[in-house]
Amino acid sequence: MIRRVAHLETVRELLRSFPVVAILGARQAGKTTLARELGKSSDQPVRSFDLEDPADLAQLTEPMLALRELRGLVILDEIQRLPEIFPVLRVLSDREGTPARFLVLGSASPDLLRQSSESLAGRIAYHPIDGFALDEVGTDQLDQLWIRGGFPRSFLASSDAESSRWRREFVRAYLERDIPQLGIHVPSTVISRFWSMLAHYHGQIWNASELARSLALSDKTVRGYLAILAGTFMVDVVPPWFTNSAKRIVKSPRIYFRDSGILHTLLSLGTAEDVRRHPKLGASWEGFAFHEVNRRLGTIPEERFIWATHGGAELDLLVVRGSRRLGFEFKRSDSPSATRSMHVALEDLSLERLDVVHAGDHTFPLAERIRALSLKRILQDLSPL
Repeated sequence: MIRRVAHLETVRELLRSFPVVAILGARQAGKTTLARELGKSSDQPVRSFDLEDPADLAQLTEPMLALRELRGLVILDEIQRLPEIFPVLRVLSDREGTPARFLVLGSASPDLLRQSSESLAGRIAYHPIDGFALDEVGTDQLDQLWIRGGFPRSFLASSDAESSRWRREFVRAYLERDIPQLGIHVPSTVISRFWSMLAHYHGQIWNASELARSLALSDKTVRGYLAILAGTFMVDVVPPWFTNSAKRIVKSPRIYFRDSGILHTLLSLGTAEDVRRHPKLGASWEGFAFHEVNRRLGTIPEERFIWATHGGAELDLLVVRGSRRLGFEFKRSDSPSATRSMHVALEDLSLERLDVVHAGDHTFPLAERIRALSLKRILQDLSPL
């Protein structure tokens, strides 16, 4: 088993500060395993409820009665199955001395849970979790992580064929079970077509009208489908950065699949050789690098932007934290070079520095405040913010 030390420490710290902590992420991303590890290491009593287990769900028919006498750590898995429990958690979290702290696990984003969790404002902290990252598996496993993605069962499968089979079943279960369980009533065949078509736009600027025409749907409908995939941790929608520059700025977001393995499955790519022969090879690698850089930096979605002008200058990732601005370009090449576009971004955005993340083995300078950063060396050469 790969221990997720950074996640464990972060959640422990949040539990010391908040009466309710939510671990949110896609199904099978490792939330339950993480919660079990926390429970095993706790010096307090631990009680767990799996809301997909009919017996546990039955015990929570009267949640106040079931929970108010418990002490220590209470774990509630698949919390989106019982949204009416949030007002109860508000009452229990306000008790003097905080006799119990609640760790809730969910497969929907804060946006999808907002209506139910408004009463927990100021009492709940959210901790997102994706699949494995480079700092957890090691850079010697970089290619396997890229091809298979970070979902634990996919990454740890005994063969590429088994990994591919697991991902196909994950996609099917997501469409046929997970989406309906969240109360989203869209035919699975329609979402499947949209999701598969969206895979061909991975790493590109979002164009709702183009996808709508291809699917014979309205722009509003495809925007809603995108919101579903974003809200269930399948894709990231990276917004554009607006400046007061006289240049005309591209105002549409860019789409990235959060897991490269799922992207490859939707593109019908079963092996590493299939990926390397596909036209989306570069986009796949660049999206993988995009997420690994953000994980290493420790950014949150509100700190990530793209930037592009209609004149052709662009930046794949702009990270803004306080007064700091860092720029990143992603190139599946072992010999990147500085371009005019990079110099324009460096000056127009007042960047502290610009890193060109590449597939080669070494990190080296390209120009003043511009360097080539090897993805294989981000654990050594890129410091968290």
